[in-house]
Amino acid sequence: MLGCYCQPNNKPLHGCVLVGKDNSSTSNGALAEPVDYKLVWNTKSQKIKQDGHGYIWLPISPDGYNPVGHVVTTSPEKPSLDKIRCVRSDLTDESTTCHSMKLWRTENKRFNVYDVRPIKRGIEAQGVSVGTFLAQSGGGTNSKAFPIFCLKNTKGSFSYMPNLSQIKAMIKAYSPYMYLHPMEEYLPSSVDWFFTNGAVLIEKRKGVIRESSIEPNGTNLPQGSSNDYDDATYWLDLPLDETKRVSVKKGDLASSQAYVHVKPMLGGTFTDIVMWVFYPFNGGARAKVACTNIPLRTKGEHVGDWEHLTLRISNFNGELWKVYFSQHSKGQWEDASELEFQNGNRPVAYSSLHGHALFPKPGLVMQGMRGLGVRNDAAKSDAVMDMATWFEIVAAEYLGSQIREPPWLNFCMNWGPKEGPKGPKQKDMWKGDER
Repeated sequence: MLGCYCQPNNKPLHGCVLVGKDNSSTSNGALAEPVDYKLVWNTKSQKIKQDGHGYIWLPISPDGYNPVGHVVTTSPEKPSLDKIRCVRSDLTDESTTCHSMKLWRTENKRFNVYDVRPIKRGIEAQGVSVGTFLAQSGGGTNSKAFPIFCLKNTKGSFSYMPNLSQIKAMIKAYSPYMYLHPMEEYLPSSVDWFFTNGAVLIEKRKGVIRESSIEPNGTNLPQGSSNDYDDATYWLDLPLDETKRVSVKKGDLASSQAYVHVKPMLGGTFTDIVMWVFYPFNGGARAKVACTNIPLRTKGEHVGDWEHLTLRISNFNGELWKVYFSQHSKGQWEDASELEFQNGNRPVAYSSLHGHALFPKPGLVMQGMRGLGVRNDAAKSDAVMDMATWFEIVAAEYLGSQIREPPWLNFCMNWGPKEGPKGPKQKDMWKGDER
């Protein structure tokens, strides 16, 4: 055993903990018993309903080894040293946490329990989540003080990642149904529909602005880094003709599709299937002040809106583990056990009115506090995007030449005028983890 598992008791049981086996017979094997334990916290003083008292222990590791999990007991006696194993330090990685990963805390906030994850996460990162937790007294969350480590995958092989046919099977099995709001005016479309219906490439060079049409698939878009175009600035815009401009703003649901990026995550123990959706236009926001709704006119409006969901799938058993819903500049993870499903194992997502933020449940979510903020309204309607039917795999770096990236994916400038958003490949989560 490498550590114990923890989760809130108001959620369905959903989790796993890695175990280890040392096949070496040398004195510095991969695993070692702790030399002692330190009591981190116990529940004796807590005025809460308990089946019995709980005790959380931190293993004290021998030199050259690190603990990757706590031991939980129902006795004040220290656990036996052979109860758990510590891991050799070259096979571990630093861990971190965040506020959204808090599992539990005492009323005075002096004791907190967190889920932990590797501090470095992304396509090339080697850190592996063990599935254990961090128990911390004092309320601090400074990662430098974290006594619990993650594992490290030192192999650097992608043999455990799905092949192309397996990717398609997982997309068919787990892709969401995305419901648009009944009052939504600005629908998604395919990128090609946007280009062929009049979107323009704007070039500004030495104060002179020039417009040009965009070829299907973006074959005439500038490629590479923005540093390659020191004397010119490029961006995309709606058609110049006002009638076409209004029409293209509305999008075309029939042409829309999910653009799929597949990548290894958490040391290759999981596959992330990131599903990007394009909207030609993002509508204006609405504020809520007490019981009054106030349109904010052009606030929040912009050309070229990219939203995404991420399916995190276990490479141990192929199960959908959790889903990430992007919401403006941030987002939220939702465990598979708490999702709404439709037609088997396919989760449901809700796109908010005008802003297109994604949520796991319908209803009103406020950006703000105390009755004042920006509304995010989400609800079911007849306008729904079936991502298992409408998708295109546009990137999977570990598959090499098997996937040919479309030219528009490598357009690194803004997808709208002024401060329009960048495309998917320019987002920090393209090579990294979700925020």
